[in-house]
Amino acid sequence: MTGESVNPIPNILTMIRLIGGVVMFVLLAGAVGGIPFLDVNSEVLDALQRWGVYIFIIAALTDLFDGILARKLHAESRWGAILDPIADKILVCGTILGLFCIKTGDPVFALPAAFILFREFAVSALREAGAARGVKVPVSFMGKIKTTLQLVALAALLIAESWGAFGLPLEWYGPCFIAANVLLLIAAIASVWSGVAYFLAARADL
Repeated sequence: MTGESVNPIPNILTMIRLIGGVVMFVLLAGAVGGIPFLDVNSEVLDALQRWGVYIFIIAALTDLFDGILARKLHAESRWGAILDPIADKILVCGTILGLFCIKTGDPVFALPAAFILFREFAVSALREAGAARGVKVPVSFMGKIKTTLQLVALAALLIAESWGAFGLPLEWYGPCFIAANVLLLIAAIASVWSGVAYFLAARADL
């Protein structure tokens, strides 16, 4: 489709997800004093954490709706196909880096989170290598499942880290924390699996 005939709504949603990833990182970094001249008292900290969760959920939901709308509105485009995985990676990586600021020294989080980051960087490099040689590396179904698992796990982790900011019952914190870390581990395994599948599928062409 040409640029004139493509409905812009799906790409706008994708841009919201991309910007949301950057904003997420700024909010989480700000919660640990990363924003100059911002006095992070308990009230500001709670507000930063709550808004971080809100923005993440809104941005993550755009990942569901932009693809559906693109197909419904017949608005699939090359720009959208390029921008969508970039927006996914910025949201996921921005949130993980923000959580690293908060969860410094937490090995339960650090190892699976690092594997997710390594996978995203490696597949991005693979896409660039493919593009340089005129080889397209399409998003696979497993890649979409991987992204969904990542977003669900990160949402659960953000809620667990913002438990006090939302005033949630303390007796539920333990199960939520454990579930969030189990989900992150599953997401890390799916990330590595899909990354290996990408490399095997592209190896012959590259």
